Order: sequence, then C-alpha cells, then structure tokens
Amino acid sequence: MSEQPRQVGGGRTMFGDFAPKLAELTDDVLFADVWNRPDLSARDRSLITVAVLAAGSHTGQLGFHLGRDIENGVNQSELIETITHVTLYAGWPNGMADMGVAKNVFTEQNRKETK
Repeated sequence: MSEQPRQVGGGRTMFGDFAPKLAELTDDVLFADVWNRPDLSARDRSLITVAVLAAGSHTGQLGFHLGRDIENGVNQSELIETITHVTLYAGWPNGMADMGVAKNVFTEQNRKETK
C-alpha cells in the first residue's frame, strides 16, 4: 500500500469537554488506529464508510464522510454511484434521503470551488 495522508478524527474538538470518552475513542481508536491501518487505503475505507452510512440512512454522519471521501480521492460521480447502488439493497427511502444529503454537500462544495 502506498503512503497516504494520516487520517485524523475530530472527536475532541466536537465533544472533548462534553463526552470525553467518546471523543477519545473517536480520535484514538477509530481514526488513529482503524482508519490508519495499512491493509486498506483511506480511499477504500471512505467508500466503505459511505456505503454503510447510506445503507443505514445515517444522514447525520454522511455529510461529513462525503467531504472526507473527496479529500481521500473519491470523486462526486463515484459517490453518487455508490449511494445509487446501496439504494437498491438498503431501501428506496434511505437512498433518497442519502442522495439529498449528497446533493446538498456537493452543491455547497461546488459553490465554494467556483468562488
């Protein structure tokens, strides 16, 4: 596996003062350990994460991870295709809600890039 950017969580930033254990587990286990294991690239982990979040229609986390996927080299059309594929396995209402999140994230991202 080639060198890739180190994945860093934001648990302490988001919840460090409110839920310090959850922040610690997010930063030290999920990101510092699992996301940085060498057997899968960050790009692959990003696609897997979006597929799992989309399947469960976890829209609260999906927006963040769509942005992280772009940072890890996944493009918007690949993410749209991932959500479309998951929709046929996880259910139409989930897919429609997930695609709404993706549309909002990508519209905002495209707006920032054109400024």
